[in-house]
Amino acid sequence: MSSPAPSPLLSAIRRSNLVRITMLGILVLMFQIPVFSLDGLIRERQTRRDSAIAEVASKWGKEQSVVGPMLVVPYMATTEETVGGKTVTRQERHLVTFLPEQLSTRGTLDAERRRRGIFATSVYRASLHVEGVFAKPEMGPWAPDPAGILWDRAQLVVGISDTRALGSTAVMTWNGAPTEVLPGVYESAIVESGVHADAPIPRDARSIPFSMELPLKGSAGAYWVPFGKTTDVQVRSNWPSPSFQGNWLPERRVVDAKGFQAEWKIAYLGRNFAQSWRDSAVQKDAIENARFGFDLIETTDQYQMAGRSVKYAALFLLLVFATLWLVEVLAKVAVHPIQYVLVGCAMCVFYLLELSLSEHIGFGAAYSVATLAVVAQVAGYCAAVLKTWGRAAVVGGVTAGLFGYLFVVLTNEDYALLIGSIGVFLILATIMFLTRRIDWWGAPQEAPADLR
Repeated sequence: MSSPAPSPLLSAIRRSNLVRITMLGILVLMFQIPVFSLDGLIRERQTRRDSAIAEVASKWGKEQSVVGPMLVVPYMATTEETVGGKTVTRQERHLVTFLPEQLSTRGTLDAERRRRGIFATSVYRASLHVEGVFAKPEMGPWAPDPAGILWDRAQLVVGISDTRALGSTAVMTWNGAPTEVLPGVYESAIVESGVHADAPIPRDARSIPFSMELPLKGSAGAYWVPFGKTTDVQVRSNWPSPSFQGNWLPERRVVDAKGFQAEWKIAYLGRNFAQSWRDSAVQKDAIENARFGFDLIETTDQYQMAGRSVKYAALFLLLVFATLWLVEVLAKVAVHPIQYVLVGCAMCVFYLLELSLSEHIGFGAAYSVATLAVVAQVAGYCAAVLKTWGRAAVVGGVTAGLFGYLFVVLTNEDYALLIGSIGVFLILATIMFLTRRIDWWGAPQEAPADLR
């Protein structure tokens, strides 16, 4: 029994190379629908991951920013004004903030990973030793009446962005004597949260030393503000991949697989606020913009990598379809449009496998498993469609080469544009070479021996 004759449309598609190429272009455009869906899925999973990380940070401790110490001295100013022909005397309370002459911080930061479901985030325990020296405050410009200065009500204030994660063993010494650390920053408007201690000013002191042991828990990163005329911060951590941020990079740093060490030395001339001010003369933005420190980053963010890989989906679909079409034309083997669709579906499944597996075994391993699975699937299917394993090996080899090339691009972000442009040039040159003798108006030339 003979098979039914193909429809005129299919006959036209099989006879015309231009029509088949147009069909392949339409298929690539159609496959952008599942590709866009995959991109949305990646964003949704990334949002879930970020929510899980935020939940862990809310219970353990968020990114920590240490501002200070600063010395806050209150004073009462008397003013007189005439109201209804009568002289009224008013007293106003002002705060003058002084910064230390020298400020030094030494600390260790022990990082670890915590999980919320299948998602993991970095958290840390920091042990900081802060010490320095204040010069005796000079109140002349702001308080002409010495009797109004409340030297015994002065406070030493330390701003901490997330005080819930502050250890209960925080201790402080002021002028050589221990002083109790209390919650809140009642005497300062420049920071919103933190701790303070009573710090009475000795009338005969020229300089006043202080020190503080500050145990902190946090996540994501740690930052400081250069509040001293000279600020020195030294940190040692077991986290192997810090990202140094802020207005100043460390003068010395050592980063290896066991962790990192970093040291900052900063002079006050590089910042945008003075050593002392009254009330809210210094804006919070000036303090925020002067931060420096580091983030505890992951060397490989699987969602970022998956999102970048999906951007190459259209190009890879086009190249795999073009390879299958070249084998079809040169070997004179008929491939049905439905068979192209199935190969395209397998290519899209690669990105789904890559994403789902990376949440459990890491991006590198997930990428390798997804590549092996999809290449084996495409090669096995093409062996049946193209009639020989040799032809299927060509399609499978090109598919494997494309995924290998993509992995190189993804893991070399700084050189991605260079690698990508060279790769596209070589691919285009290969296609031009293989199709140089095809009669686009008629039948193809005799197939090479290795594709028969």
